Amino acid sequence: MINKLMNMKSAKNQHGATLLGMLIVGMFIVFVALIVMKVTPAYIEFMSVKKVLKSMQDESLATMTNKEIKDSFNKRASTSYVEVVTGADLVIEKGSSGTVVMVDYEVVKPIIGNVSVLIDFSARSDGK
Repeated sequence: MINKLMNMKSAKNQHGATLLGMLIVGMFIVFVALIVMKVTPAYIEFMSVKKVLKSMQDESLATMTNKEIKDSFNKRASTSYVEVVTGADLVIEKGSSGTVVMVDYEVVKPIIGNVSVLIDFSARSDGK
């Protein structure tokens, strides 16, 4: 009898995960996974943009005109499947230390309904 009373008392003191708690955690995990799945392609494309700009730095940009630099970027970008940035978006600075090609752009990815994520990207050919 005492043993039954002890078991009933300990059962009342037990705490565990409820169905509602598990649903909330599950919805949070699904929401985070959705954001990661939507944002990852933008970051992959940004890495391609950085790679194209870095490979352009290996050329002698100082001897090229702005149009030649933009055409070179467009050719490299098309082979790297870069669609967000074109040669017209490039900012070219020619200075005493050399020519630097830069690009700043934003990507807006819709998540759910009217909720979106805005990501700012900035890349330079000199890697800074």
